[in-house]
Amino acid sequence: MNEELKGKRIAVLLSGGVDSSVAVYELVRQGLHPDCFYIRIGPEEEQSADGWDCTAEEDIEMATAVAARYGCSLEVVDCHREYWDQVTRYTMDQVRAGLTPNPDVMCNRLIKFGAFHEKRGHEYDLIATGHYAQKEEAPLTAPEGASSAGKPCLQGNVAPSGAEGGAYWLCTSPDPVKDQTDFLAQIYDWQLAKALFPIGHYVKDEVRQIAEREHLVSAHRKDSQGICFLGKINYNDYIRQYLGEQPGDVVELETGRIIGHHRGLWFHTIGQRKGMGFSGGPWFVVKKDVAQNILYVSHGYDPATAYKQDFPIHHFHSINGVLPPEDITLKIRHTPEYLPARLEALGDGRYTVHAQAPIHGVAPGQFCVIYDSRHHRCYGSGEITV
Repeated sequence: MNEELKGKRIAVLLSGGVDSSVAVYELVRQGLHPDCFYIRIGPEEEQSADGWDCTAEEDIEMATAVAARYGCSLEVVDCHREYWDQVTRYTMDQVRAGLTPNPDVMCNRLIKFGAFHEKRGHEYDLIATGHYAQKEEAPLTAPEGASSAGKPCLQGNVAPSGAEGGAYWLCTSPDPVKDQTDFLAQIYDWQLAKALFPIGHYVKDEVRQIAEREHLVSAHRKDSQGICFLGKINYNDYIRQYLGEQPGDVVELETGRIIGHHRGLWFHTIGQRKGMGFSGGPWFVVKKDVAQNILYVSHGYDPATAYKQDFPIHHFHSINGVLPPEDITLKIRHTPEYLPARLEALGDGRYTVHAQAPIHGVAPGQFCVIYDSRHHRCYGSGEITV
């Protein structure tokens, strides 16, 4: 058993998917006996009856089987109201303003490590999830690029963040494709201190192999796609439910020619290609004019206007209170690539990002996630304000 985990009360957020199922296995394998929790955040019952099937019943069935397999309790915790009051409000406010939100980022901070903590998680020393991420205890004053060999990445070590001599860093997974630190880059220091990532040191193929070897019912279950609770719900239907439609013109950026009409700017994102439905394509979304309700598109994927090399971010959130250095790497969307850049500090949580090369599809409202130059430690994230 990991001595750092001995005697700890551990809650596992068990979704019914393969990742959280193997997280339970990893803890039980070490001689631990965690309690399992399924967070219910799906739509209202009347919405489910209208076809808004969020697959919750199937999830709970899978989670129940995994918990029973390892002799763990399973409790369903209803965070539905908190999700729709907080995360949905954030999402709708952002898309109404023509911005590009990331509900999953806010779900981690407000629900998985927020509302759940208030309801049940406060009774536990650690909250384990199936995220592909790691955490590391290291001196806050460690220079950029300094070795952390003396303080290895941890799957369980816990102490108050900011404790004398050290603090916690959110660190990347060895799987660049599945790494989820970008989705965790808005959590608070105390949330990271309580977080436990039992599979964070694995790559996805290894997790699948473990699940198959252990004959877990979720071994061959597909990974969830899109917003965490939507399941089979179409994202545009989700937006339409709250904002309705607001038709406007679609204009070719280079010529000013009206090529069609949209049903609402909130149904489109910068860089979008699929689902446009206009003849003479392919068309790519390159700009939104919220005041005039105009959607600008370009016939090519690579017009200069679709790229930005310098852009501002604001409200930068540092996970452990340490501000990033000048030379960093970053992500603006969930991709395996880390983009080198230089940060210019403006004060009050504002920065100008000077990317080493132009970046495609930089959109206001996206989170710009900041990493060290080795893309190992995650400092946090700020919102793009272009």
